[in-house]
Amino acid sequence: MAVYLMPKNRLFAKAVNLNPNPKQWTTRWTIVQRTIYGSRHQQQQQQHQSTSSHQHHHQQTASAAGGWLTWRGVFLRWTPISICMVVAAKWHLHNRELDKKGLPRTAAKWQAKVYCSLPLRVMSRAWGWMADRKVPKPARPVLYGLYSHTFGVKMEEAATADYKEYRSLGEFFTRPLREDARPIDSNTCMVSPCDGRILHFGAANSSQIEQVKGVSYSLEAFLGPPTWCKKDAPEMVEKVKKKPSPDSVLYQCVIYLAPGDYHRFHSPTVWKPELRRHFAGELLSVSPKIAGWMPGLFCLNERAVYIGKWKHGFFSYTAVGATNVGSVEIFMDEKLKTNQWVGLACGSHKKKKKGAAYDELELPKDQFLGKGELVGQFRMGSTIVLIFEAPKEFKFNLFPGQRVRVGEKLGTFEGTEEQEEDPEEVKRIIESLCDSEVTAL
Repeated sequence: MAVYLMPKNRLFAKAVNLNPNPKQWTTRWTIVQRTIYGSRHQQQQQQHQSTSSHQHHHQQTASAAGGWLTWRGVFLRWTPISICMVVAAKWHLHNRELDKKGLPRTAAKWQAKVYCSLPLRVMSRAWGWMADRKVPKPARPVLYGLYSHTFGVKMEEAATADYKEYRSLGEFFTRPLREDARPIDSNTCMVSPCDGRILHFGAANSSQIEQVKGVSYSLEAFLGPPTWCKKDAPEMVEKVKKKPSPDSVLYQCVIYLAPGDYHRFHSPTVWKPELRRHFAGELLSVSPKIAGWMPGLFCLNERAVYIGKWKHGFFSYTAVGATNVGSVEIFMDEKLKTNQWVGLACGSHKKKKKGAAYDELELPKDQFLGKGELVGQFRMGSTIVLIFEAPKEFKFNLFPGQRVRVGEKLGTFEGTEEQEEDPEEVKRIIESLCDSEVTAL
């Protein structure tokens, strides 16, 4: 009744200034208020709640991390920075000391320990497992084609140029070549055993020989103690040689296989392997940069060393493992098992001297390897090291960094015109060398 008696101007003013409150109005007016103001009011409430929760999250994060002057801040902020500064200072002082002595910048002992402590064997085994997985046929051209384009693989040299024929990455890495893709030079006694880049070559005149320019490794640590010979000599070089110095010299040649190279390796000459030693060491990278930075790299890494003779005396052939090399396979030696967690190769005997543990296996006495004969394969790029005895007239026809291929000439004898050799005659010379050595003993 009061509403009807109220003047119209006053009633209109009340309607305009109406501000309903849910706590004071009835349920019906509350529904009307939500109908009129609901959307905008809810959006404002949601924005307010979101801002509050975001600020609360930042407060919790800052509280969890701690300030720079709190104990948590000291351990999580100041300590990592201090460690990095100390490491950088030690690295700088080590390099400055090497520069003063005129030596190449190589790794310090603590840097080598840190590098060796990385889980490279776990990574290599994981890579080997992945490389053996079957790749779907539709994906093979894309995957292998990308790899070929990246590393310069020449598929026209492969025995099978069709990407779809390689079931796994491992098969693609170890692909065979056409029979005429690598002709063997018949007018030389020493050819390249693999495709790759020459890291170092030359005479090995002392117990410390170069792996790259200015960086050396121990010959005895690399080959192991010379228990295969009974010669009494003060130096390792003189112990392994069959002929007295200076009529013969010990030489070495180091060849690095890049990921895009042909991954199988062959025999560089006619020779007789008599002893195999497997050193289950590290799996560090053997790239030229690491080889120039890490002294004694080849003595640290896992390797299969084959020791024997050729017509000029001592001969050794070593396949060095590396990071991501799933395995090193030697076709004449099925007992060799590389990249293992623990254990020995079947039928071998473990020996240890001067901290170098290795598995040793005597090879069949009637076994010979011919020049160019297939020896084994890497799962990925690695290194072949040749250490052999030859007359002082032998000279390498190489230069550092040169790329070589299987069957190409490595060196010649000055003043001598080499001709094609008769393999059977060479084998008789090797046997006579063995007999004369036994008689001399």
